[in-house]
Amino acid sequence: MATESNSRLVSAVGSDDDRMFETGLRPQRLADFTGQTRLKENLQIAIDAARKRGEAMDHVLLYGPPGLGKTTLGQIIAQELEVAFSQTSGPVLQKKLDLSGILSGIRYRQVFFIDEIHRLLPDVEEMLYSALEDFQLDILIGTGPGARTHSIPLQKFTAIGATTRQGLVSAPMRGRFGLVLRLNHYDTAELKTIVTRSARLLETPVDEDAAEEVARRARGTPRIANRLLRRVRDYAQVRAGGHITMDVAQTALDLLEVDRYGLDEIDQKIMRTVLEKFGGGPVGVNTIAASIGEEPETIEEVYEPYLIQLGFLHRSPRGRIATERSWDYFEVPRRFGGIARQPELF
Repeated sequence: MATESNSRLVSAVGSDDDRMFETGLRPQRLADFTGQTRLKENLQIAIDAARKRGEAMDHVLLYGPPGLGKTTLGQIIAQELEVAFSQTSGPVLQKKLDLSGILSGIRYRQVFFIDEIHRLLPDVEEMLYSALEDFQLDILIGTGPGARTHSIPLQKFTAIGATTRQGLVSAPMRGRFGLVLRLNHYDTAELKTIVTRSARLLETPVDEDAAEEVARRARGTPRIANRLLRRVRDYAQVRAGGHITMDVAQTALDLLEVDRYGLDEIDQKIMRTVLEKFGGGPVGVNTIAASIGEEPETIEEVYEPYLIQLGFLHRSPRGRIATERSWDYFEVPRRFGGIARQPELF
């Protein structure tokens, strides 16, 4: 059975050590950012237009699964615009005073990145409306009948919001962003390019087929690809003289219990619960969560999208249903009405 650390290895939510490791591998320019072709083209046009006019770029909302490069893109936009970059997140901004303190010191054309923007508190979000649209802070002074609103002008800046759950971002907030762009999962070829580039930066020789094997098991996510490369590099340095060949990559990844589709222990539990306990479904996500001891939100946000992308799981109004492909891959006997189908005698 996979250990807890192995499960985190293929999770898009990284630890502090992982973030420090990934920082050195992040591209600094849009031209070096792999994949997301249409998104990059839209961003490049907006960046070039803002630079020609010498104005602040329009606000940008980036959404998509974790680990695809939203923070990296925010930093790249600041680099391309040649302006300062400041970063915060929705859970950090607990009071209006927190936001007003940050925005009052913001500089002209500066990029202000807000991660997990869907988690802003309502009071803070309402203050952000006027800052994004009118570039001013509306502060209430006093209480009761004598209360009055005082407006503080702000420098024109570029706000970049990032979220994994666009549906939780309120309509008034989405309306303040001129560009709303989605990041999609990467294909194996794109991830192979990322793995090869990261290995070069780490000064670790890697064969092409080995890089492709790491990419294939990375769940379509660059963050996971770099994390797997880190572990394979460790194995290669200790057991294989530092060179990552196909055999070394396969042995290291098998040792980490990451299968050929990048499925980890939780993915296996989800699918076997649907297949074995509930005859392939339909079954509700809350029931699955209770069966495996995981939070429903974690299943919906982290695990389910990839299983659906692979064609193992189908989401219907009645619940989750296992596909024909999943029965074959997990080698579970098909069940009808909760009873395994018995082979015919004749």
